Amino acid sequence: MARFQTAAPAGEHPHSIPADRSRIRGLIGACAGNLVEWFDFFVYAYTAIYFAHAFFPSGSQTSQLLATAGVFAVGFFMRPLGGWLFGWIADTRGRKVSMIISVLMMSGGSLLIALLPTYDKIGALAPALLVTARLLQGLSVGAEYGTGATYISEVATAGRRGFFGSFQYFTIISGQLLALLTVTALQYTLSPEDLKSWGWRIPFFIGALSAIVVVYLRRAMTETASKADMHRKEAGSIKGLLAHKRAVFLVMAFTAGGSLYFYTFTTYMQKFLVVSAGMKPEVVSFIMTAALVCFMLFQPLFGLVADRLGVKNHMLLFAGLATVLVVPILYALQTVSSPLAAFGLVVSGLAIASFYTPISGLVKADMFPPAVRALGVGLPYAIANASFGGTAEYAALWLRSANLEQLFFYYVAGLAALAFIAAILMPDLRKHGYLDGDGAIERNVGLRVR
Repeated sequence: MARFQTAAPAGEHPHSIPADRSRIRGLIGACAGNLVEWFDFFVYAYTAIYFAHAFFPSGSQTSQLLATAGVFAVGFFMRPLGGWLFGWIADTRGRKVSMIISVLMMSGGSLLIALLPTYDKIGALAPALLVTARLLQGLSVGAEYGTGATYISEVATAGRRGFFGSFQYFTIISGQLLALLTVTALQYTLSPEDLKSWGWRIPFFIGALSAIVVVYLRRAMTETASKADMHRKEAGSIKGLLAHKRAVFLVMAFTAGGSLYFYTFTTYMQKFLVVSAGMKPEVVSFIMTAALVCFMLFQPLFGLVADRLGVKNHMLLFAGLATVLVVPILYALQTVSSPLAAFGLVVSGLAIASFYTPISGLVKADMFPPAVRALGVGLPYAIANASFGGTAEYAALWLRSANLEQLFFYYVAGLAALAFIAAILMPDLRKHGYLDGDGAIERNVGLRVR
């Protein structure tokens, strides 16, 4: 079978894997696991409105949702540990091993939630175990993103990395969409009482069982990390990572703006349209399902455009548009009454996000050499994602409880502006990235669009 090598800068050992069939098999394995992991992770957000009372029985609906949002955020704070631990595993033991372990860990957390007794049965131990399950899942997601983005960027070919990379968020959104569709189906087949009693557990069982198929697919994946890179002195080390300080800063800045914006228009939007716009949960589920289908289909299209325009221009477009337009879009959504208008506004916000999501993993992976690539993608991303993406719902609900909801809109715009500054400072990765360029990220700072 024909073989190909990804381009590598002078002095770097190129990755070598079988072409065509094995490349596609690797992409399917990476994306299937990504889909299952994010299905498991997002199911929590979409079922929280039904099980919040079971683990946090006292208080108003807003306070119960605030508590479950806090647990959702706690899961994000395990991501830096997952990004570090599994980044080290991926850089020193291989991407494939890291991805198999991560999907098993996610399914274990889902199974625990599915079987968890309520507060009425075991008291304060119930929310404590819920937190434990989310910590386990947060550790897994911290592993999945960094290693998955690294693997997909390495398995792709030059000139098509944006298109290949788009399938990471395609499957993230697919997982989110499947979670939403599952909840929507349950809403139409079970009574509200049954959903609150036991029906919310069904999606967690589905996610846990799906891991069996993913492990089979991932065992057949071809490893992209070379033995030479895995045995380098700096491989998977924090010291090796800190030799790339500028890349670390850029990853964190892009993640802060991109993640906060993404979670605002996906997971939080489900609650925002209910508690702020006053829409019925069933109507909101339909709106968000349709909007996420559009968002999912945007990914490969915007990925193809990114291959033409370059990731720097794509990042400038995302961050610039988000900075200018997110506040008016959220103001309009706060008072929207028409489901069709709400759909149009959400899709417009997600269209802006589509300049970021297809290249999210690629832009990070391209800034690090192979020996610290998974760690470089995973750890800085996880820190910024936990700090800003993971707290999006909590911050929005807290400000709402203090009658300061509109401040959240400007907070999102401010982080988008930070990402815009970072995009200006980023060199053209087509010339200076590690995947196809000379790897001179630390020496070439782009002060203009190149």
